[in-house]
Amino acid sequence: MVLSQFKVLTFDVVGTLIDFERGMLDYLRAAVPEAAVTDDDFLAAYRRSRGSPDVIAYPDDLVRVWHQIAPQLGLPDTDALAQGLGDSVPHWPAFADAPEALQRLRRHFKLVTMTNAQRWALAHFDATLGHPFDLLLSCDDALCEKPDPRYFAYARGRYEGAWGYTQAQNLHVAQSQYHDIGIARRLGLATCWIERRAGQKGFGGTIAVDEITRPDYHYRTLAELADAVEAGL
Repeated sequence: MVLSQFKVLTFDVVGTLIDFERGMLDYLRAAVPEAAVTDDDFLAAYRRSRGSPDVIAYPDDLVRVWHQIAPQLGLPDTDALAQGLGDSVPHWPAFADAPEALQRLRRHFKLVTMTNAQRWALAHFDATLGHPFDLLLSCDDALCEKPDPRYFAYARGRYEGAWGYTQAQNLHVAQSQYHDIGIARRLGLATCWIERRAGQKGFGGTIAVDEITRPDYHYRTLAELADAVEAGL
């Protein structure tokens, strides 16, 4: 399997291109500077809360998340702080390599988002990343969140309808083993794991998996994927 065989790259956004962990932690430190909670403990509490069965549309769900985890972590639990976490979303940074790498990749592929974020948040992320995408798909469009297989079927219908590309010409690029890599492999898609937490302990703010799914391609950054594409050409 060579990278040049693909025509469309579908992307997870939050965690792969946008550094949501850094965005939330920056908000925490600015909003509650006296907080004694560690970064790891905050992210672990967030991860558990986001994995609750009563999850609503993301990132509106961050308001509920704050109210749920603040008492656990000894943080002040106010409506203003909870809403502030949600309002921090437009300020979440891109990973440093992502904007340039996306511009390099768009020279060779159609780029499509497959994010669990709502459309309003995706608009901010798209701007932060420099508007590199050919097609923007959000959970509002798919009416579900990954790892629901229906999201992948919906995305396939959209890129096939737009450009005539088949699933065999699609490489799914993502950081989350839980939301993306595992299910994409089970559905028969080629996968590229961007292991943003390489060298760090645990899963951070991403839901953990019991077993790591081996992807077709494995890089630490998106820039490494762009390098591999250009080297192959």
